[in-house]
Parts: sequence; C-alpha cells; structure tokens
Amino acid sequence: MPLFRACSGPKLVPGRRRIRRAKWTGRVRKTEEDGSVPPLTRLCLLSLADHMKDVWAKDYADNYLDQYSFRHIMGPFNLLPGDLVEELLQLLCSRQQLSRAALHLLLLPQLRSLSLHSCPGLVTSALCGHIVARCQGLWSLDLSGAQQLPAKALSETLCCLSNLRSLSLAGMPCDGFTIRTIARGCRLLRHLDVSRCHLISPAALLSLGGGAFCSSSCSHSNSQSHSSVFTPSSDPSSSSSIAPLSPLPLSSLLALDIGFGDQEKDPVAAAAYLLLSLPCLERIAIEGFTQACCLIRHREFSWTNEFADREGVPRLEEVWRERRRNLRVNSLSKNIEEASAEKEEDDEEEEGLLLWGENSFDIEEAASRSNQAEQKRKGVLSQPDDECITLHLKDVRGLTCDSLDSLGHLCPDLMSMSINIDGEEETRGAGLGSLLAAGLQTWSGQLRYLSVQFSGPLLRLLPALKVSGSSLASLTLEGVKTSPHTPLLEVMQACPRLRDLDISAEPPCRQVEEEDGGDQQDDRDHPRLPNLCSLRLNFFYEHSQMKPIMSWMALKKVLKCLLAGSPLLEKLSLVALPCPLDSVLEDVLQVVDLNLPDATDPAPVPLGRLQHIGLPRSDVKMVTVKSIMQRSQRLKSVDVSYCWQISQKEWLDCRRFSKVHVVWV
Repeated sequence: MPLFRACSGPKLVPGRRRIRRAKWTGRVRKTEEDGSVPPLTRLCLLSLADHMKDVWAKDYADNYLDQYSFRHIMGPFNLLPGDLVEELLQLLCSRQQLSRAALHLLLLPQLRSLSLHSCPGLVTSALCGHIVARCQGLWSLDLSGAQQLPAKALSETLCCLSNLRSLSLAGMPCDGFTIRTIARGCRLLRHLDVSRCHLISPAALLSLGGGAFCSSSCSHSNSQSHSSVFTPSSDPSSSSSIAPLSPLPLSSLLALDIGFGDQEKDPVAAAAYLLLSLPCLERIAIEGFTQACCLIRHREFSWTNEFADREGVPRLEEVWRERRRNLRVNSLSKNIEEASAEKEEDDEEEEGLLLWGENSFDIEEAASRSNQAEQKRKGVLSQPDDECITLHLKDVRGLTCDSLDSLGHLCPDLMSMSINIDGEEETRGAGLGSLLAAGLQTWSGQLRYLSVQFSGPLLRLLPALKVSGSSLASLTLEGVKTSPHTPLLEVMQACPRLRDLDISAEPPCRQVEEEDGGDQQDDRDHPRLPNLCSLRLNFFYEHSQMKPIMSWMALKKVLKCLLAGSPLLEKLSLVALPCPLDSVLEDVLQVVDLNLPDATDPAPVPLGRLQHIGLPRSDVKMVTVKSIMQRSQRLKSVDVSYCWQISQKEWLDCRRFSKVHVVWV
C-alpha cells in the first residue's frame, strides 16, 4: 500500500491555489478549541482522518479484510508513535468515521490506550482476537456498551492482556468468571468499571481481594466452589493447586447497578469485604457502601457470618484484623525509618562537635539530643495497638446523611462525594441543613467535588455549602426546589472557587413582582465566580407548555452576576428559565471591562470564550443570539430549541450565513 499518491490532474493557476489553500486552512482552524491555527502534526492527522475511508482503508477493505487474517499489518501507520495513533483513533471516533477496516490498520503494537465505547458495534470476538495478537502492551481498554461480545470471548481476551492498568466493561454481559479472570490475569490493574453488568453478583467481586479469600480456614464446606474462583481461564487443570494471590492494586472500583445476590444483605457484606481487602482503593461506587461503612465503624462483624459461610470466605473479623495488622506494621516501619534517619543525623552532628567543638556546652547539648532521638525510637516500638482503621478513599458516591459520621472516622481524606438525601427532608425538616453541615465539617477546606440530590428547598442546603464551599471546584444540585427568595447569590458567595456549577431545580410555584429600581441597583459588590468554566441551570417543565411561567424575576440579577463575572466560561446551558433572558444577555454584552485579571487575557470579555451554548425553552431573540455569536470567536454550537421568539426563517438565515452549528425545533 503506497504511503503517498501523486496527483496526476492539471496544475492549478497560482492565484486559485492560494485562494483554495486559504479556504482549506480556514476550515481546519475551526477544529481547534482556542481558534488558533493547528500545528503541523494536527493538520496531518486531520488529513489522514479525511482520507481514511476513501484512500487508506479502501484498498485493505476491498482486497484483504474478509479474505485474510493477519497477525500484523505492515501498513502506512506502523512508523507513527503510539500517542499519534491514539489521537487518530479518537478523532475518527468523534467524527463517527471509525470502520472495521480502519480499526484493523490502527491496531498496532505501540498502542497503549484503546477506547471503543463510542462505537461498541465494532467490538466482536474476531476483533478481540486481533487485539490479543497485536496489542498485548495495552495499558487502558474501554469496551463499554459492547453487548454482543460473549463473556467467554471477553475472558479469553483479558487473560492475555496482563499489562492493563485501566479496564472499562460497563454495560457488557460479563459474569463472575470474567471477574475471576481479571483477578488472575490483570495483576497491574488500577481502575475497573463493571457498572450495569447485570450478570455479576456482589459476591463475585470478592475475587478482586486476592489471597484474603484463599486461606485454608475457608475450605471446609465449599472447597470445590472456592477453588473455581481462582482458576485461570487459560488453564482449567490448575484448579487442583491454586497459589494465593495478593489483592489487586485497585485505586478505582465502579460497580453500580450490577446483579443481585442470593440474599438482601449480600451487597452490604460484599462492600465491607472489598473495603477491607483492597488497601489501595481511593474511588468507589458500589451498592451497600454506606451500610458497610457503618458496619466497619461499629465492628458489627457477626452480621456477615452467614454470608461468609455460604461463600466460603474468612469471617469479616479476620479480614479486619489482618488489615489492622498490616496498617500497624506499615506505620511502625515508616516511623522507625524516620527515627533512624534522625538518629543518624544527630550522630553525625555529635561526631562533628566532638572533633571540632572546644566548648563543653556544645558537647552536652549534642549528647542530650542524641538521647532524645533514642527515646523517640524506643517509643515508636512500644506504641499501643490502634483499634481504628483508616481507609484512603478520596471519591465516594451514594452517601446519606446518616453515614457521614461513620465516614468521617473511616475516610478523613475525602475530596469528592455524592450525597442522596431524598426522603429525609419530610422527617427532619429545617434541621436537615444543620445535620448535613455537621457531617461535612470533617472535610471542611479540602472537599473539591460535591453532588447533592435533594427534593427540598435549596435554602436548607445553604449551611452545608457555607461549611464546605470554600474549597469546592465543582457543585451539582439535583431536584432542589426554588422560590422567588432562593439565595443563589449566597450560594455563589459560599463557593467562590467553582469551575463547574450544575443545578437542576423545580421553578417557583408562585410569582413575586420585581422590586422597583432593582435593575438600577449597583451590583459591583455582588459575588462573582471568576474561575467558572461550565454553567448549567436546568428547570423542570411540562412538555405541554409552550413556554415556562415567568415567576422568578430576581433570577435576572443572579444570571447577570454569573455571566458578567465569569470571563472563562466555555459551556453555558440555561433550560426553561422562569425569567426573561434576552434583557440579561443584552446587559452582559454591553460590559466592556470587568477588572478581572487573567494570565492570558488582561481584559477578558464576558462570553468571549464560549464554545457551546444551550438555551432551550428560553425567552431570547435571534438578534441577541447573533450578537453572542459575533462576540465569541470560539463558538461551535448553539441550541435554541423551542424558543418561541425565534422563527424558522430567522433560524434558516442564521444557519446559512454562519459557520456555527445552530439547532432549532
């Protein structure tokens, strides 16, 4: 297959060539996020993507694809570095241009990351055979959504990819045998996602804990089934002699919405076992997590004895003791090393004083410090046993208010959490905000990402946001209720460092007239979010309504503060706003200088960095939308679906004369 093809057509006139080159460069410039001219490497990849179907993959598809099976293909892409091959694959996937022939050409030994979650239809048993033959050095593999791939073929593939660090199998028909294959064959795995795999039971995840469940004490009644847990798929005969395994070094485990266990308590028991047997876990999303934390915190291990006997695993108390013993040994080793290092420094300093010091006071001081170091080292060796276990989790999901106390003792290093407090609002009323604030106090000043699902008034969450909001970079509020007096400005003031703000709320049920002179009020002292990059305000609406009820006029002031005070904003989504939006956008567009210093732009322009705008069911005119399109040179897409003030003629005119993709229904 030739690397290049000579153009045999007639030569172009020099003037026309320049015009054509300028137009082509202009089209490519749109592909860059910042609007700048792309580098030469990017231009080459874009050219390869444009000609992949008609040039590079055509010959292979016509002559070789279904007639031969190659272990390796010496084609035009073998000399490309692995990172460029990965970028080309991502480019083809994003354009929906990745075909079976193109994928065969790009499955190369230098590939380290392969993600096919956007085109799961290409994942077949035959393709997995090509992956095993050509890409055994893969570090990351994402096959999420490939429902047509049998579990047996998946297991045979994974047992040959021993270098995997990240594996995503969400929504696939994998089963417990697949998990056992992963535990045996992927010993370097750090991230595993098996969410929505309904054939996997909670107990099947226990094999990820490795040798903690291989002890001889649990072989009394289930020796045959227990041996099958650790049988590699490539060697079935090895079930008679199975070597114990250490736990996988998993730092991330996502297993939400998987299959059910034999009994209702199985998810909680399995979660408790995984928390204690996987020492490297930092991120987890699994059913029964909150109850498992309470169980470990209060040491109610007998609650899982029936589960342990049925599954043939050690009692949870034994696993807890082993985890505590390992933590104590590691801590003592670390402290002894530090104390020994300090003692060596003191010995060197004492020796120097003995050699060079002429003052007896210096010698006595050196001896005193040497004795203190020796006493410290002996004190480390005689430390009492600590009954408390600390988990190194940093990202957890599916919490409740009741679990925050236990979680504060077990996981003091949390930086990201998702809390679901639906159903608790009716029973606790106004005290819920204080309870949540007290629970979040443990992570005050360190929490970076917070997601709260709450069906009550947003006002009740304000105390909790004041406790944890100072360090938040991302805030998501789902299902909250609003009123004309909802303190959104106070929320902004409590979270000044936000980069992402996502609020899905019910609109106010009653309308309050706007106060006179509200628009003329000086807003220079209002809170701003100078780091905000993504803003989404989504208000629930009924599909039968043509437009939402304008019941929250004070929201205009909040929107003006958000849009005018966030010069780094790139993504904006405002859905079914219960207030006029057109006047707000006009006021923001008139702002010239916000006096907000920025490293790259000394005078950032409001809405100047927008790339994507969504304004469905909003009170906005096409004239205002065009003004935003002229202001934002990086704008790529605008969604004005169901905007009643925009006609089809205006949409067609804007679509005809603008390069921005405009959606209207």
